[in-house]
Amino acid sequence: MTSAPLPTVETSPSAPEPARTISFVSLGCPKALVDSERIITRLRAEGYELARRHDGADLVIVNTCGFLDSAKAESLDAIGAALKQNGKVIVTGCMGAEPETITERFPNLLAITGPQQYESVLDAVHRAAPLRHDRFVDLMPPEGIKLTPRHYAYLKISEGCNNRCTFCIIPKLRGDLVSRPAGDVLREAERLVAAGVKEILVISQDTSAYGVDIKYAASRWKDRDVRARFLDLATALGELGVWVRLHYVYPYPHVDDVIPLMAQGKVLPYLDVPFQHAAPTLLKRMRRPAAQEKTLERIKAWRDICPDITLRSTFIVGFPGETEEEFAFLLDWLDEAALDRVGCFRYEPVKGATANDLGAPVPDEVKEERWHRFMQRQQAISARRLKRRVGTRQQIIIDEVGPTVAKGRGKGDAPEIDGVVYVTSRRPLRVGEFATVKIERPAEYDLHGTVVGF
Repeated sequence: MTSAPLPTVETSPSAPEPARTISFVSLGCPKALVDSERIITRLRAEGYELARRHDGADLVIVNTCGFLDSAKAESLDAIGAALKQNGKVIVTGCMGAEPETITERFPNLLAITGPQQYESVLDAVHRAAPLRHDRFVDLMPPEGIKLTPRHYAYLKISEGCNNRCTFCIIPKLRGDLVSRPAGDVLREAERLVAAGVKEILVISQDTSAYGVDIKYAASRWKDRDVRARFLDLATALGELGVWVRLHYVYPYPHVDDVIPLMAQGKVLPYLDVPFQHAAPTLLKRMRRPAAQEKTLERIKAWRDICPDITLRSTFIVGFPGETEEEFAFLLDWLDEAALDRVGCFRYEPVKGATANDLGAPVPDEVKEERWHRFMQRQQAISARRLKRRVGTRQQIIIDEVGPTVAKGRGKGDAPEIDGVVYVTSRRPLRVGEFATVKIERPAEYDLHGTVVGF
């Protein structure tokens, strides 16, 4: 089937030429989202425009996720769709660290780059869709281009990871830990707050290891030097007058030092700790960092210091060689820990991960059965934890508004991954607004309440 030639558009020498347009797909975790924001900010600063659709754009950039096989499949599907709809595709992100996996299926891509290789992405764009002429470009907002709603933003404090967990290939994909100077992080945070951001979500591969690679070097911020240490950075961020939420915090001993900041209201009383399991024998096979033998004692101490703290975590069931005894230990540990928010993943073999050879694969039907038992146990725990909030008054940030009910989050709820609070109000609410809400009833993972103040 042939199509008629497009009509020629005549332009005068003085007529402005149409801007180059880029369609962008961002997949994976919040750390990848920050990578996408940095690339898009650079493109917009140079004069490229973003397109809402693949067809009609000058090219498509796909930022991939390559951690699990299911994520790789999603990335490959996105690349295939972009090629079908546009034909000119640049691939970046974690899958780009193993380009042969991509080129086996898609040999005609414009370029493939690994994660954090922003300059290589820009070079590929310049080759494939060069700007037609020098042009005056509107200055970018100081905070850059964000892919999140205006009222919250991710703040990435480091790249890579020094840990060698047996189920993870992130260090292979993203390299070892590279921490940003504290002054640079804090200036970015200030720009976000000046732009209207009311919640900063601090992220990295290993947030509590921040600064170890640069020997906690100090850098200038405002009128003082701030060391690149987890506690020092959290303390400084707590001075900005917005919600500060800490994610991906490995339970190193010095994490205890930040709990008083939560009790004082300097940072949110929320800690995202990826425990992954509880059985000591299995944690050893996972090569998880940080001493975890006294974790239950530390959780109790955290709650003694900051009773309102919300603890969230993620776990893996069906790790190679996981025994019924190890799984039963995990369920008993859950009962004692009584974590507020928990995610659970069935183990997926990851190409290149040493975990694949550490024990006999757990049959899929056993993984499924254990996953359901885990979720049932945690659901009962979560229900008890949520019930404790009924009758309390909570500060809620509004994420979405509807005709009769708005959707928001409390201090213990991170966007996208935790529960929400459904809010009714006598007057219309605005996205990004704070409201004082009386919690009236719990749902399975969410809460319902009514605005009683602002």
